[in-house]
Amino acid sequence: MKSNIELMVATSGEKVVVIPHSMGTLYFMHFMKWAEAPQPLGGGGGPNWCAKHIKAVMNIGGPLLGLPKIVAGLFSAEAKDIAVARAAAPGVLDKDIFGFQTLQHAMKMTRTWDSTMSLIPKGGDTIWGTLDWAPEAGHDCVASKVNNNESQTSGQNMKQSSNSINYGRIISFGKDVASLPSSKINSVDFRGSVKGYNCANSSCRDVWNEYHDMGIEGVKAVEDYKVFSADSVLDLLQFVAPRMMRRGGAHYSYGIADNLDDKKYQHYRYWSNPLETRLPKAPEMEMFAMYGVGLDTERAYIYKSSPAAECHIPFQIDTSADGGNEQSCLRSGVYSVDGDETVPTLSAGFMCAKGWRGKTRFNPWGIKTYIREYNHAPPATLLEGRGTQSGAHVDIMGNFALIEDIIRVAAGSDGKELGGDRVYSDIFKWSQRINLQL
Repeated sequence: MKSNIELMVATSGEKVVVIPHSMGTLYFMHFMKWAEAPQPLGGGGGPNWCAKHIKAVMNIGGPLLGLPKIVAGLFSAEAKDIAVARAAAPGVLDKDIFGFQTLQHAMKMTRTWDSTMSLIPKGGDTIWGTLDWAPEAGHDCVASKVNNNESQTSGQNMKQSSNSINYGRIISFGKDVASLPSSKINSVDFRGSVKGYNCANSSCRDVWNEYHDMGIEGVKAVEDYKVFSADSVLDLLQFVAPRMMRRGGAHYSYGIADNLDDKKYQHYRYWSNPLETRLPKAPEMEMFAMYGVGLDTERAYIYKSSPAAECHIPFQIDTSADGGNEQSCLRSGVYSVDGDETVPTLSAGFMCAKGWRGKTRFNPWGIKTYIREYNHAPPATLLEGRGTQSGAHVDIMGNFALIEDIIRVAAGSDGKELGGDRVYSDIFKWSQRINLQL
């Protein structure tokens, strides 16, 4: 990629506009640091490489701060789609031919995809919230989906407050635990608990991946902890899948830097974490966060222990946990928040809304940042296919407004000429609630 960009700039005389999508936004973060870094660690381009070659980076649907969804995937090989399927056809996914063997093999496969670990939530409780606080507190799942062309009255009639939801509890064992004050939760620390073997059949080792090492004692220790925030989720994954996390830890980081001048941050494992690295020395470059909003997006989960069975994944989303009406943010054990159906708005927008905005320690050169949100609208007719106004994570690639923005920047416009920020969500309000040293 480095040589291709250099060739394009050399032959055209113009800097390039880079358009990463989804996980590619993390890898392009890594690439910019690699391109600057001295050989053999990096590409040897030097500290001015990005300034010389890149006009703008237009991140589309970027999970820059990770995904709660990936936690459920690594923990129990589930997500909203599996939870909805369980709710629609109770028992079917627990049968050998349809269900748990498929999920076991899905887990075995995905836990070998080390790239998935780049999507574990970054920034811990500071970004994602604690047991008693989260930046998205009060989010209204219905109002966020009301098209801006509809009247305010319509939105008010549909409104249902979610003040009682604590999105900081990414995993809760039981619906009651998800809403109890933290002082009333009798949590027993699982860290350091003695594991035991639960499966005499050695064939389990081919299916369980690492759960076969936990045994009844380890499973119970996890359940007794009751509730997990972003910080304790990292400890949870270390406990249930230590080999997987050791591999991931060699390539990715999930924290917030105390001092970016510390030489340890020169290591490549930090380069894809925007909270543990700096944007390049390229003050004329622009960073865009372009993503869909107005779609229910996974943010937190209610779990239960699954039925005891040989070689069975011991935890599953509790699909009986429901908010009680169609307007609730809780459905089939999954709490939703605003986003593009895959990436929560907080992950896609925070860095351009606050973390990089102006001159900060993550953006010391003052690279200009812009947020361009695309309010989801379903296809009006079958002729639209997936929709020319879609905000969904993949379908947004066919969104006419997004395509126009990209073409205009590629043709020479800057973010200010596009109109600056275009925001439909509460990303600025949520970002202001996050107490991050800038």
